[in-house]
Parts: sequence; C-alpha cells; structure tokens
Amino acid sequence: MDPTTSMAEFKVLKRLDYNWKPLSKGYTDKILYINAGTFQILEKDVPAVMKEKFIGGKGYGLRLLWDGTRPDTKWDDPENEIIISSGPIGGITQYSGTGKSLVVSISPQTNSVMDSNVGGFFGPFLKFSGYDALELQGKAEKDIIIFIDGINHRVEILEAPEITSDSHLLAEKLTDIFAGNESEKKNIGVVSSGSAAEHSLIGMLNFSFYDPKRKKVRLKQAGRGGIGTVFRNKKIKALVCKVPGVKGNLNNVVDLEAIMERGRRFNREIRELDDKQCQMRQVGTAHLMEVMNDHDLLPTMNYQYGSHKDAWKIDSSVWKRNFTQNIPDGCWIGCNMSCSKGVDDFEIRSGPYKGHKVLVDGPEYENAAGLGSNGGIFDPGYIIEANFYCDTYGICTITWGTIVAFIMECFQRGILNRDRAQGFELNFGDADKALELLHMAARGEGFGKVAGMGVRKMKELFIANKWGDPKLLFDIAMENKGLEYSQYMSKESLAQQGGYAMTNKGPQHDEAWLIFMDMVNNQIPTFENKAEALHYFPMFRTWFGLVGLCKLPWNDVEPENNAQADEPAKVPEHVDNYVTIYKAVTGRDFDKHRLIRDSERVYNFQRVFNLRRGFGTRIHDRQPYRAAGPVTAEEYESRAERYDKQLIEKCGYDPTGKSTVEKMEVLRKYREDRYEKLLDAVYERRGWNKNGVPKIDFLKKIGMDLPEVIEVVKDHQI
Repeated sequence: MDPTTSMAEFKVLKRLDYNWKPLSKGYTDKILYINAGTFQILEKDVPAVMKEKFIGGKGYGLRLLWDGTRPDTKWDDPENEIIISSGPIGGITQYSGTGKSLVVSISPQTNSVMDSNVGGFFGPFLKFSGYDALELQGKAEKDIIIFIDGINHRVEILEAPEITSDSHLLAEKLTDIFAGNESEKKNIGVVSSGSAAEHSLIGMLNFSFYDPKRKKVRLKQAGRGGIGTVFRNKKIKALVCKVPGVKGNLNNVVDLEAIMERGRRFNREIRELDDKQCQMRQVGTAHLMEVMNDHDLLPTMNYQYGSHKDAWKIDSSVWKRNFTQNIPDGCWIGCNMSCSKGVDDFEIRSGPYKGHKVLVDGPEYENAAGLGSNGGIFDPGYIIEANFYCDTYGICTITWGTIVAFIMECFQRGILNRDRAQGFELNFGDADKALELLHMAARGEGFGKVAGMGVRKMKELFIANKWGDPKLLFDIAMENKGLEYSQYMSKESLAQQGGYAMTNKGPQHDEAWLIFMDMVNNQIPTFENKAEALHYFPMFRTWFGLVGLCKLPWNDVEPENNAQADEPAKVPEHVDNYVTIYKAVTGRDFDKHRLIRDSERVYNFQRVFNLRRGFGTRIHDRQPYRAAGPVTAEEYESRAERYDKQLIEKCGYDPTGKSTVEKMEVLRKYREDRYEKLLDAVYERRGWNKNGVPKIDFLKKIGMDLPEVIEVVKDHQI
C-alpha cells in the first residue's frame, strides 16, 4: 500500500447505512452481524432474555455462537463465528480498567468454545458506534477490511489492498489512512492478526490503541486459543472502527457522580499505594518475576522447576530499566493503572525487521516467564524481541512460550532429534534457535509448521510416530483441553491445579489464581475451603468479562486497610466499588450476591456448550501430571527434602532407603488421589454431578434452564 493511500481508494464491496441512537444505561441493545462470505450486513435487536441472562461481553458472545453454529461445526467452517463484545460498564472513563472486550469463537486448538479478553479501543468504540456486539460469520474469497464508521453511521466491507499482515505495520497504516489527520488517530481502533495466523493454529488478535504521548499506535492481544487463525481463515484482514471522540457520558449512565466518586477514591489509592505494593506504573505485571522465583513458582524448563539461579537477569529491576518511565501507559482512556508498559526504540537483531527500531508492548509477566525462564533463557533482549515478533506475527506469547519449552524438553528426553525435526534442533537456553523457530512458524516452514500446531497436536503426532513413551508425553505436555498452560507452577498448590484444569476453555489464569491463598498463606486448607474458592473466584472473574472490566484494578492495588478485612483475598472494598458502579451505570438492583449469580448462569452455559460439542465432562478436566508433581527423577531430587517430608507427613510413608522411583510412585498416587477428591468437592459446590455436568435442578435454581440447555444435559444426569 502506498503511504499516500486514502480511504477514497478503497473499493467498497457492500455498505449499510444505519440509524444511530444514543446508548442507554450502558447498552445499545443492537448487534451488528456481518457475513464475510455473502457480504450480508444487518442489525439485530438484543432479545430481552439475552440481556437479562447473559449481561454482555462473553455472555453475548457465547449466546450468539451457540445460535450461529451446530454441535459439529468445525473451526474452519464458514458458519463458525467470531464475536466481539464489551459490556455495560465498558467504555466509561471515570474508573480505571473499563476498556476490556471479550472475543469468542470455536477454537482451532481445542475444537470447543474459546474466549479471550483484550484491551484497546475497538470494543468500546464499537459500542459508541451503536452496537453491543459484532458477530462475524462466513468466509471471504479474498482479503477484506470491515470499516465501522461511527461518525457517518455506516458499515462498509472493503476490498483489502496488498499490504503486509504483520500487525505493527498494518495497524499503524490503517490508523493513518482512516484517521485522515493526527488529531483523529485517537479515535481509531483496529483489529488485526499477523502472518503466523495464516500458517498455524495458534494465531491471536491484536487490538490497537493510540498512545498520545508517544504519538504511536500500540497493541493489546486477545491471545488464547487461536482466534486469530479463525480471523485470517475468514480472509478478514482487519476491522476498523472510527468514532467522533470520547468524552463525557457516552454510556448515558444513571448516576455519573457515583462512578466519579469511586474513581477518585481508586485513583488516590494508585497514587499513594502503588509504589509500595505492585509498582504497576513502573513495571506492570512484570513485578511478579522475582516474587514467583522466590516462592518456587516461576515456570522453568517446561515447568520442571520453579526457580533458577539466573532468574535475577530477567527480574522486575531489569524491566524497569528497559521500560520507558513516567508515561501514562493506559490501554483505555481514563485508566490510571498505567500498566501497559513498553520498550521504546528497541533494535531488532533477527528476522524480516532486523535493524528496525520498534516500540515493543511489554513484556508482561506471562511473556517474560513463558518466553524466558520456561525455555531456560535468561536474556532480556531475546525476550523483548520474541515478544515483538509474537505480537506482530499474531502468535499468543503464552501459548508460544509453552510450545517452545515442550519442544526443548522433547529434545532433552530424546523424543525429538534433528532427523525427526526436519534438520532443526532446539535445546534449553538457545535463544537464537528459539527465534529461528518463531520465524519459521510465521512463514509456515519446516518444523515451524509443526510447532504451530500446538502442544496437544504435537504430542499426538510424536506418539503416533512412536517417538516417545506415551505416558511420559502425556505427563510433560503442558496442555489441558488442547490449550497450553499459562505461566505459573501449580505443583504445590492443589487449588491452582483445579484453577487451571477445571476451566471451561483450558488452563488460563483468568478464572482463578489461588497459589498464594493456597500454598503460601494456607488460607484454604480443606477440600471444602478449596472448593469454595474454586466456586467464588472463577464466578467473580467471569463477571469482569460480562461487563467490560479489567481484572488488574481489583487486586493489584489494594486499599491500605485491606488486610484487616474479613476476606482480604476478595478485596471487599473494591468489590463494593464494582457493585456501586454497575448500579450507577445500569440502574439495575444489584449486590455482590447477584454478581455471582449472574456469572453462574453464563459459566454454566459455557460448560453446557462444551458438553454440546462433545466435551465438558470429568475426563476433560484431567491434568498432565507435570502440573501436579515431579515427573522425572531430576525433578524429585531437585526438591528431595520437600518431597521426602511430604511422604512422611502426608502419606505416612518412610522414604529412608527407598529409590527415587519408589518414592515418586507413592507421591504420585497421593497427589492424583487428592486431585480426584478436589474434583468431587468442586463439582458438588458448583452444582454439578460426579461427571462434571450441571444438574438440572441447579440450572433451574440459577435461571439457566433454557429448553435448549436442558435438552443437552438431560442425558448426562447421573
């Protein structure tokens, strides 16, 4: 594309002019449906029952995906959908962390329902343009761009010009073109993916936001489950949304002053407490690096170990030096967390952008741990570069980090060698080869194409080829439901094991992060305590994805007196903030109990959706043993004192004189049995039967007894 290209030069394939109405109480009550194959564009009304039971965000996405697909719809069928929706609170600017959107689709990796949360401008801008959700279906023959013009109130499907798919360039160019001038760049939101999404199953979506201080377009990611792959399979090059601007009360809330009062209170906490607590304004989530290492929770060498002597080389002090400081790093307007840290003018040393100086968004904790310690690489320069390329190629950094670590261990164990890997070799600590594999994956070449399949499909391939012991491969392949584990060690936290493997979509930390409650602080010692936590926290966190909120302002800055609260892990003062804000936006009668009930309906609907697709039962909540305990003798012996003590105190077993293999067998039986007991306890607390299926009586109790839902679960009642 010529840099002087203007909007007038785009070929319009289809246009819809629509009547825009102001939002009411955080909602438009309209859905924008676009079929990329037929070029159909239409508006749908949000049914009253959908608004009542599904709230917004992920709830709307799940309901629309259910209605738009069949139980056997494949990820690359034209009828598969991508739904983007914010929520009633999404887009307010008077409280931090209100710019989130949820993206929902059938996943190429899991073959089930995937949801991924993301910041950036597109979700709120979509709502301000007149739509609570965007529903994309069909598959174009050639690349298209979808433009939602919230100024002139029209939607256009445009023929995409010849241009790179790589997001850091594509988002910038489209922002330049559709903005028209510098002052309008802040009014543009772009969604794109990248070249790797065209050649792999692990593609993700980039949502842009404009940084007025740097005068640059930046990116946030909807990373999990390969939704970017679906996006490019539909031949969608990009989504662009333009609004007149963001100011005042575009959500037309019921009580703006109540929201402003809570916003002022929270901003004061950030100013006064952040530097003493998590230092989000200085290092973002990367503050966790040394905390995880100190507590033996930092994933190292494919989750074999929880700490490393070289971890200091990539701790928060390193990132603080690399991140540009004293810049309002917010991915949504009005958010004062400033946690979207960035590395400015980083010179790339490999690949197609070698020698370019770029702005790198991140790394966040998950990126630094996944790309760094989990691969045994303690080089911040490599982590920054891999982070950049993952983003611009459209690859989930969490997924990629776990893939690379798994491949490295397969070489370590002799499962892979140069012949089996098409002449490629990758060992722990090899940053150059790790970058080479990333570029290969983006091009869809050689062993990079195999890596782009993801951990589960690689594991299945290696077993089918008889390259390794199936039992060992099941133990060390860190995936559940087909999704790669995010970057926390769960071996010593039974509750976190459940928080990963009992998730609806796969092991992502956005449902429950219970390691400190469980392992460090011992606040939930019994199965009943753990089950209660694995009910409350996934439901509470689900609610963020229904209404358009970011999790970080909830507990990454806490009130000064939070430790004296009755339930400090819940941060009750902030929960009250959210209850107040939701009531102030919607005018709905609401309290902290109804918050959980609203989430229960959607959470259980997603569980039933999985069941409809052939999943959603106990066997699918199985975890790889590496998530629960030491798989190899090296792992056991690295923590022998700890494990021997547990054998004595927990198992009543004297390890004296026993071989490592004998001790591992006893410990494994104990840990696997405890996990099964945890499943029983959590299922009972969630209102599910022993097979993990919601009971009909419970679905009636929470108001999710829709006929189509009952039809799915009725044959699974035991």
